Amino acid sequence: MRNACLLATFLLSFCYAQDWQTPYERSAGTESATYQEAIQWYERLAADYEEISIQPYGRSDAGEPIHLVRISKALRSGDETTQRVSILINNGIHPGEPCGIDACMMLARDLMQKPELSPLLDHVVIGIIPVYNIGGALNRSCCTRANQIGPLSQGFRGNATNRDLNRDFMKMDAHNTRAFAEIFQDLLPELFLDTHTTNGADYQAPITYIATLADKLEPSLATYLESAFLPALLSGMDKKKVLISPYVNKFDGPPEEGMAAFPDLPRYASGYTALFQTLGFISEAHMLKTFEERVDATYAFILVMLEEANRDHLALKQEVNKARTLAGNRTEQALNWALDTTRHDSVMFHGFRAEYRPGAVTGAPRLFYDQTKPFSEFIPYFPHYLPTTTLHVPKAYLIPQAWTQIIDRLQWSGVETQVLSKDTLLEVEVYVVEIDDPAKTPYEGHYYHQTVSTHQEMQQILYRKGDVVVMTQQWRLPFIAHALEPEAVDSWFRWNFFDGIMMQKEYFSPYLFENLAAKILEEDPELKKSFEAKKKEEPDFAQNSYAQLSYIYQHSPYYEKTHKRYPVGRWQGGKLPAN
Repeated sequence: MRNACLLATFLLSFCYAQDWQTPYERSAGTESATYQEAIQWYERLAADYEEISIQPYGRSDAGEPIHLVRISKALRSGDETTQRVSILINNGIHPGEPCGIDACMMLARDLMQKPELSPLLDHVVIGIIPVYNIGGALNRSCCTRANQIGPLSQGFRGNATNRDLNRDFMKMDAHNTRAFAEIFQDLLPELFLDTHTTNGADYQAPITYIATLADKLEPSLATYLESAFLPALLSGMDKKKVLISPYVNKFDGPPEEGMAAFPDLPRYASGYTALFQTLGFISEAHMLKTFEERVDATYAFILVMLEEANRDHLALKQEVNKARTLAGNRTEQALNWALDTTRHDSVMFHGFRAEYRPGAVTGAPRLFYDQTKPFSEFIPYFPHYLPTTTLHVPKAYLIPQAWTQIIDRLQWSGVETQVLSKDTLLEVEVYVVEIDDPAKTPYEGHYYHQTVSTHQEMQQILYRKGDVVVMTQQWRLPFIAHALEPEAVDSWFRWNFFDGIMMQKEYFSPYLFENLAAKILEEDPELKKSFEAKKKEEPDFAQNSYAQLSYIYQHSPYYEKTHKRYPVGRWQGGKLPAN
């Protein structure tokens, strides 16, 4: 009888273990969970464990909701202590790179079922987006990643509207991105991780990482990242015997000739989160390792990040909070950056020797990494970037209420706004904008303006009741400036949201304007003087009658003031009748 009871107990525990295997585990590490399987998995976990919840946030472009899974002991105890740090993990932004989807499912279960992992939730709240690019995840096939080993079926990089969501974090075209902004602003995490699989070179490490560029953070937080958190993260991976390297962002040639830190622009997930002084990471599992190796390495990276956040939660939270306070008090804001080639460090790199061999099809020389020739050596690494554009921060930005796309995007990212309570004539600094090389082909649904130049003018503008005021003394200032300053690399001007101002709406008929032009010159001696000088200095202008009339027209009261005038005003001080 006793043996029968033991057998029944064993069978029950075996079935229970089998029941909690993920689709990845059931396939012996060859398949990744589908979107539906992932959501159903977390719903079952949330039903069985009080420490886990799952809730929808808005919807994706595919029509399905974006979900957020929360894992926290506070959900069970009700202890909402402010000393817990938050980690947000985003999976499946590129669903052909699904390592994080499966790693997070296993980790969520293990945190509940393995007693030795339970203490890791003492000081940490985890937020997991199970599958972010749902449209891409539903578009599965065997062959979306030609250069990648496994899984047997993979999602697609583009979302339901064929956008790359990892280029959308500033322009926020996708419903997915708006849901992400809501999730991010609800959690306000100290740490962020976006999970990927890399392309590019071959090397020994199963995983690489991109960290927030320290140069873009408040100095004290940058010091904490570089001297405390990142070294501890790498040490933790070393203790788990998992090789890891900075992301292989190489110059022309093999990695051993030199690598640079990846410039995570605000369009990217970690670039967006850095604007809010969140320490962001991107994990890049190596495409040429087996899917099982990639998932294991991603699991280890997340676990080490969790261990370090839990261990150092007080310092981590303190440094992020301090940085956010300081960010709101800036008087200068760097906008654009360039690699500093004058300073470099060195990193240990575990690679394979590269050579060129004739291609099997074309016969042309092609890069070949010889896995029979591994090496481990220090290589040049360039981690520093220098600001190339820095501006003086105004007291406020004024946005006419007609620009609803702009106002909405500010509010989606938690920016505090006010509205004018009455019509007000204000003297503001305005930009007159030029696009020096208009794009000829679209990029991510826009004709991105690569080169933008401006000059500033002081003008009196009548702002209307209901126009929006954005005071800059708030901790989201870096995001505000990167969005609203036209020359910022991912500003909303560069992404076409203001292109209407670039087209002139009124013109003149030369045969009618000629007489009026003569009168204008007669009544404006300074204009006449500059006009005559221009004819003397520029022979082509002197031979072009239309150009001459255009010059006079553009310097007359008849020329529309709004042409090329950026509508967002920079206000430097005074009293505003705002609510």
